[in-house]
Amino acid sequence: MGKIIFYEDRNFQGRHYECSSDCADLSPYFSRCNSIRVESDWWVLYERPNYMGYQYVLTRGEYPDYQRWMGFNDCVRSCRSYPYYRGGSYRMRIYERPDFGGQMMEFMDDCPSVYDRFRYRDIHSCHVMDGYWIFYEHPNYRGRQYFMRPGEYRRYSDWRGYSSTIGSFRRMSRVIFLFNLHCTSSKFNIPLHGIMPRISSSIIFYEDRNFQGRHYECSSDCADLSPYFSRCNSIRVESDWWVLYEKPNYMGYQYVLTRGEYPDYQRWMGFNDCVRSCRSYPQYRGGTYRIKIYERPDFGGQMMEFMDDCPSVYDRFRYRDIHSCHVMDGYWIFYEHPHYRGRQYFMRPGEYRRYSDWGGYSSTIGSFRRMRDF
Repeated sequence: MGKIIFYEDRNFQGRHYECSSDCADLSPYFSRCNSIRVESDWWVLYERPNYMGYQYVLTRGEYPDYQRWMGFNDCVRSCRSYPYYRGGSYRMRIYERPDFGGQMMEFMDDCPSVYDRFRYRDIHSCHVMDGYWIFYEHPNYRGRQYFMRPGEYRRYSDWRGYSSTIGSFRRMSRVIFLFNLHCTSSKFNIPLHGIMPRISSSIIFYEDRNFQGRHYECSSDCADLSPYFSRCNSIRVESDWWVLYEKPNYMGYQYVLTRGEYPDYQRWMGFNDCVRSCRSYPQYRGGTYRIKIYERPDFGGQMMEFMDDCPSVYDRFRYRDIHSCHVMDGYWIFYEHPHYRGRQYFMRPGEYRRYSDWGGYSSTIGSFRRMRDF
């Protein structure tokens, strides 16, 4: 039997209420919800009674404030539980028009950008054949959430959508919720125990240079580091590769770090001491690296394929800009200027039809190299 505990105050304080089954109206039991413990199963929370309003999908773990479940406010008024999906496959079809009309595309994996994959910005109907899925209003798993279980959805109102706009979606598996449940810090008394056994910390942020001052340990992706430190002047990376971002939600300047010690922000080519979000990537174990760059958007114009580093795009490609690219093997880093200087852009395998797809401010790329231990 599933179990969830709602707390009125942050960090599991104040009046609380335990629930072990669906509840259409939680209003009699608490007036607000600022922290939650999920002890088993998946839960879908709703902002309003009778399973209406914003939806939030939670798996087993601790959520010390409502931002941890991407909450828009402290209102939780109804909830439903679902047992873990035991099947091995996930399958869903999305459609351009209501009643399964227009263009159709079938998915068996996550989709961080509907437009990039489907070429349409809206989903008007869908058929979930296997597994649980989550629809998100914006790309990269942000905004309103909609829980999708197997069945036919002939129009967006069937999944309680406010519009047909869906920016991304992903499978509802236990792994996907690691995005910030494993961010832990004993110094700040924020004990988060996620759904997997806790591993040793992979990156440590320090507010002052030379690993001094207040610090924060993190072992998984975190969309907003602001609550844990006000500035970052030194870093220790203990394992894996990390991409740091100047702003929350993986925006702003990017910095790509491999294992090692960085006693001041100039060591990671930082423009300032602001680090507000981060993502980790396991080290690439493949033996080959391969990328194709193009002169124009949508893979148009001149093309050139690379399997090694390029210190000067103009010298090799004869063009100063890259408007699209296809990363086939390995992780790569684009740099704004020649000889690996300036803004950085982390490139993982996939198709990038325009420079905005890799977060670029312009198409100007001066150099690029394979992401290895360097």
